[in-house]
Amino acid sequence: MSDTQLVWLRQDLRLADQPAFTAAAKAGPVLALYVLDDETPGEWSIGGAQRWWLHHSLASLQHDLIARGGALILRRGRSVEVVRQMAQEAEVAAIHGTLHYEPWWRHAEEELGDRLTLHEGDVLHEPSTIRSGSGGGFKIYGPYYRALSRHLPPPQPLAAPTRLDAPANRPASDRLEDWQLLPTRPNWAEGFSIWKPGEHGAAEHLERFAEEVGRYAERRDLPAEVGTSNLSPHLHHGEISPRQVWHSLGGSAGDKFRRELAWRDFARSVLLNFPDLGSREQRPNGLAHRTGKQADSDLEAWSRGRTGYPIVDAGMRQLWATGWMHNRVRLIAASFLVKHLLLDWRRGARWFWDTLVDADYANNGQNWQWIAGTGFDSQPFYRVMAPLLQSEKFRAANFIRRWVPELAHLPDRTIHDPWHHNAAPQGYPTPLIGHGEARERALAAYRDARTRSS
Repeated sequence: MSDTQLVWLRQDLRLADQPAFTAAAKAGPVLALYVLDDETPGEWSIGGAQRWWLHHSLASLQHDLIARGGALILRRGRSVEVVRQMAQEAEVAAIHGTLHYEPWWRHAEEELGDRLTLHEGDVLHEPSTIRSGSGGGFKIYGPYYRALSRHLPPPQPLAAPTRLDAPANRPASDRLEDWQLLPTRPNWAEGFSIWKPGEHGAAEHLERFAEEVGRYAERRDLPAEVGTSNLSPHLHHGEISPRQVWHSLGGSAGDKFRRELAWRDFARSVLLNFPDLGSREQRPNGLAHRTGKQADSDLEAWSRGRTGYPIVDAGMRQLWATGWMHNRVRLIAASFLVKHLLLDWRRGARWFWDTLVDADYANNGQNWQWIAGTGFDSQPFYRVMAPLLQSEKFRAANFIRRWVPELAHLPDRTIHDPWHHNAAPQGYPTPLIGHGEARERALAAYRDARTRSS
């Protein structure tokens, strides 16, 4: 057997601070493998927006590997079978990978067994080692963060290998273009050009954010400003590591965002103990969700940004156009679906899964359950967010003008609630339901659920 080292890639598409690549490069010639696997994740196969990102991220990584003398092999199929086949074809001595926390990847890692060497690289600190006094996993973020803090700051990031020797025996690879990950007819991803997928794009975003992180706390909730990091898709696809972000943010100015990185770790910790996070409620509240034709029609209106609530519509249109939505607006739009429309949170989570470039199984499930009041650590269902007040409070007027152009002529005092001011233009939809009516309906549904469960 040769000394060839196989690096199995998933959501870790980078060379810097990539322990699997570092270990492999020290041991021998390196062969990198990415498997487009729609079978192992089952119902959680990646959505259309992620596929667009994946195409460009793989193209970037392939370029970087070739520049260092390495090779990237692309194959389709069930990951375990393809990895085993590749190990046999290339006569590899060892298989390296990054620890992942989605249940389907954990099962795949177990199936590969001792042949696979796993390295930490997706988190600040391995969540399986963060345990409560009773030895179990944490369900609440506050105690988890205090326990995690004892292991912070994380280690310094590893430098990217300067040279990767490719093995003489290099198996055949698929052509990335043949995977047809990019939309064509129609090309709904034209607006995705705002992004630069890949490790270099991630580094540029981080450099920009590090210069502005001191204002993050005051600007993060203002959708009309560029106050967020825009790092979420890069983190999700593993083009940059949490450790790199942590150490790039300087001193205490970056602490607010560091807690967001810790929340990301927390979601993975919860996932270890609750693998059905994306589909099964942690604390079922017994709520009777609306179903039927009208409910389906409301879901369609929500997904297309036609609810009659400008802040919600702006967010949903931003999502469709760019594959991303501002964090504060995500909360507002998700709350509207769950509490104003009384629809099952899983229907919204599925839409996000297909349309977000940063659709992360742990974060997506955790955050939707937080909104729905079904998570271990969540907002109570009876707290009904007022989208019109939220829009005004967080100064969303210019954000609405950008994404709901039919309202762009309205002044700040009317744009948040044009129907109340008799200023809605012809063609803009009537609100699906009034806020007061929606709030009373949601609270009544909550009371009914409590009564049935008592």
